Amino acid sequence: MDILLSIIYLVATVTFIVGLKLLGHPETAKKGNSTAALGMGLAILGAIFLSKENVPNIIYILIALALLIGGVIGWLIAIKVEMTKMPELVSLFNGFGGASAALIGLVEFGNITTSSEATIVATIISGVVIGAITFSGSLVAWGKLNGTLKSVVKLPQYNIINNLFIIGIIAFSAYLVIAGIGNPVIAYALLALGLVYGVLFVLPIGGADMPVVISLLNSLTGIAAAITGVLYDNKVMLVGGILVGSAGIILTVAMCKAMNRTLGSVIFGNFGGAVVAEGVNKTLGTITNTTPSDSAIMMNYATNVIIVPGYGLAVAQAQHVIHELEELLTKKGVNVKYAIHPVAGRMPGHMNVLLAESNVDYSLLVEMDDINPQFNNADVVLVVGANDVVNPAAHNDPASPIFGMPILDVENAKHIIVNKRSMNAGYAGIENELFYNSKTTMLFGDAKAALTELVSELKGM
Repeated sequence: MDILLSIIYLVATVTFIVGLKLLGHPETAKKGNSTAALGMGLAILGAIFLSKENVPNIIYILIALALLIGGVIGWLIAIKVEMTKMPELVSLFNGFGGASAALIGLVEFGNITTSSEATIVATIISGVVIGAITFSGSLVAWGKLNGTLKSVVKLPQYNIINNLFIIGIIAFSAYLVIAGIGNPVIAYALLALGLVYGVLFVLPIGGADMPVVISLLNSLTGIAAAITGVLYDNKVMLVGGILVGSAGIILTVAMCKAMNRTLGSVIFGNFGGAVVAEGVNKTLGTITNTTPSDSAIMMNYATNVIIVPGYGLAVAQAQHVIHELEELLTKKGVNVKYAIHPVAGRMPGHMNVLLAESNVDYSLLVEMDDINPQFNNADVVLVVGANDVVNPAAHNDPASPIFGMPILDVENAKHIIVNKRSMNAGYAGIENELFYNSKTTMLFGDAKAALTELVSELKGM
């Protein structure tokens, strides 16, 4: 049995690694997800039916019920979730992973005695703390993403409070490890401290940094899973947790780089106040309105068109209409590409997932570094629902909170059409210089409705 279980765990581990590799490209991402899921299924079955423990039948029945209920709930959520809600779903699932680790830690906490090895005690305590922080932090992130909570909530001297709080948790945890205390009351106190810190940790972070927060919390979930793998000497859980944790850290660093921000500035700073700008700005100038008809004429006679999708596209559920627009322009002989900024949307890869849903050809999705040199040759750039990622202030204004952030160089195109509902500021809470550019025309309105009219006008030409 041990040999068979080891083989199953080895196969599952290989599927995790292969699946992660396949997730690196949109064309193979679905296959990678299925491959890793198959491996996880094998690992679960092996752990249940090849265990050396003498498990009562009632436990098997409870496990089966839990798997069935959880599987049905997960399946229903997955098939019904809209692309705009995907970041929220990811945050919620991250939280459940952390909660699982915290619960396991609580169960094992009661087994701690003065003779317990320090490494085992440290592992259990780490699982409780990290799991609790991940759970409550993910719930706060979920609330921010769905609008239940304000984008930024800051206590006075919140940095000092947060730092002292986490130092206190670490010191308390170290004391418990040294003393080998396994009192369940203390376990729940540790859990409560972790939950409170998770809330304090995410509350001050602005909406623009949510992609970074999501990937960081995802990493913490992986670390919590790895800790559980160490606790139970389960190699497949350990490897799976390490893969998730390391991938999350790499993604977090990549997101910070894409925003020209350090991880410390994200955690301890603020980016995304709720400042709103409307109408004419005396410093930047005036805006120029356009209509779907005028925009259609401009695009109809263009040679190269670049589309820049943003979160507004997702909110309007306009991904299918924009794909129709792209196909229509292509039939007219126009060269069309999509410019993808790493932090466009509310989670890493949000725009890629959104456009993939509408069957946009993957070869048309061009990353920021590759597309930026092509804006000089673009006759028309259509910006749909994007804001901060195309704001020239990142290049021009040293006083701007986004100064130095890598952006899409939309301003270099010959003509720019920006579709937005209003002149409201983006997550950074600042005016967008692009809107006042002499080459820019503003197509106001819901993205789906505006693009539908644009497509209709193009069909009539």
